[in-house]
Amino acid sequence: MNDTSLLDEVLALALKLSPKQRIQLIERIASSVEDEIEPAPSGQQPEEHWGRNLLRLLDELGPIEMKYPEIEDPVEWVKQIRRDEREQRLGDWGEEE
Repeated sequence: MNDTSLLDEVLALALKLSPKQRIQLIERIASSVEDEIEPAPSGQQPEEHWGRNLLRLLDELGPIEMKYPEIEDPVEWVKQIRRDEREQRLGDWGEEE
Protein backbone atom coordinates (compact mmCIF):
# COMPACT_ATOMS: atom_id res chain seq x y z
CA MET A 1 0.00 0.00 0.00
CA ASN A 2 1.49 3.36 -0.96
CA ASP A 3 1.58 6.41 1.31
CA THR A 4 -1.22 8.27 -0.50
CA SER A 5 -3.74 5.47 -0.21
CA LEU A 6 -2.77 4.85 3.42
CA LEU A 7 -3.25 8.52 4.18
CA ASP A 8 -6.64 8.53 2.43
CA GLU A 9 -7.73 5.49 4.42
CA VAL A 10 -6.61 6.99 7.73
CA LEU A 11 -8.34 10.27 6.90
CA ALA A 12 -11.58 8.48 6.02
CA LEU A 13 -11.48 6.65 9.36
CA ALA A 14 -10.67 9.87 11.23
CA LEU A 15 -13.66 11.65 9.67
CA LYS A 16 -15.96 8.96 11.02
CA LEU A 17 -14.99 9.90 14.59
CA SER A 18 -17.08 12.25 16.71
CA PRO A 19 -15.89 15.87 16.92
CA LYS A 20 -14.54 15.29 20.43
CA GLN A 21 -12.60 12.20 19.30
CA ARG A 22 -11.21 14.11 16.30
CA ILE A 23 -9.93 16.85 18.60
CA GLN A 24 -8.28 14.22 20.79
CA LEU A 25 -6.72 12.65 17.69
CA ILE A 26 -5.38 16.03 16.56
CA GLU A 27 -3.89 16.67 20.01
CA ARG A 28 -2.20 13.26 20.04
CA ILE A 29 -0.80 13.72 16.54
CA ALA A 30 0.49 17.20 17.39
CA SER A 31 2.07 15.85 20.57
CA SER A 32 3.81 13.06 18.67
CA VAL A 33 5.19 15.51 16.10
CA GLU A 34 6.35 17.84 18.86
CA ASP A 35 8.37 14.99 20.38
CA GLU A 36 10.06 14.28 17.03
CA ILE A 37 11.08 17.86 16.25
CA GLU A 38 14.76 18.39 16.93
CA PRO A 39 15.61 21.20 19.34
CA ALA A 40 17.97 23.92 18.12
CA PRO A 41 21.63 23.05 18.66
CA SER A 42 22.84 24.36 22.01
CA GLY A 43 25.54 26.52 20.43
CA GLN A 44 23.15 28.14 17.99
CA GLN A 45 20.55 30.60 19.28
CA PRO A 46 17.41 31.38 17.26
CA GLU A 47 17.45 34.85 15.72
CA GLU A 48 16.18 37.52 18.09
CA HIS A 49 13.15 39.62 17.26
CA TRP A 50 14.16 42.94 15.65
CA GLY A 51 12.50 44.85 18.51
CA ARG A 52 14.72 43.17 21.09
CA ASN A 53 17.77 44.01 18.98
CA LEU A 54 16.66 47.64 18.79
CA LEU A 55 16.13 47.87 22.55
CA ARG A 56 19.55 46.32 23.18
CA LEU A 57 21.15 48.86 20.82
CA LEU A 58 19.36 51.77 22.52
CA ASP A 59 20.57 50.51 25.91
CA GLU A 60 24.14 50.40 24.60
CA LEU A 61 23.90 53.98 23.31
CA GLY A 62 22.77 55.31 26.67
CA PRO A 63 20.48 58.26 27.29
CA ILE A 64 19.80 60.65 24.42
CA GLU A 65 20.12 64.33 25.23
CA MET A 66 17.25 66.34 23.82
CA LYS A 67 17.01 70.06 23.34
CA TYR A 68 14.46 71.71 25.59
CA PRO A 69 13.46 68.73 27.74
CA GLU A 70 11.37 71.10 29.84
CA ILE A 71 8.88 71.58 26.97
CA GLU A 72 6.36 68.77 27.41
CA ASP A 73 3.98 69.66 24.58
CA PRO A 74 5.34 68.03 21.38
CA VAL A 75 3.82 70.72 19.14
CA GLU A 76 5.46 73.51 21.12
CA TRP A 77 8.74 71.57 21.17
CA VAL A 78 8.73 71.29 17.35
CA LYS A 79 7.88 75.00 17.00
CA GLN A 80 10.82 75.91 19.23
CA ILE A 81 13.21 73.69 17.26
CA ARG A 82 11.99 75.28 14.01
CA ARG A 83 12.46 78.78 15.45
CA ASP A 84 16.02 77.88 16.40
CA GLU A 85 16.76 76.43 12.96
CA ARG A 86 15.24 79.45 11.20
CA GLU A 87 17.28 81.82 13.37
CA GLN A 88 20.44 79.82 12.70
CA ARG A 89 19.84 79.87 8.92
CA LEU A 90 18.70 83.46 8.52
CA GLY A 91 20.14 85.15 11.57
CA ASP A 92 18.25 87.77 13.53
CA TRP A 93 16.96 90.42 11.12
CA GLY A 94 15.12 92.24 13.81
CA GLU A 95 11.97 90.25 13.25
CA GLU A 96 9.67 89.83 16.20
CA GLU A 97 6.91 87.34 16.45
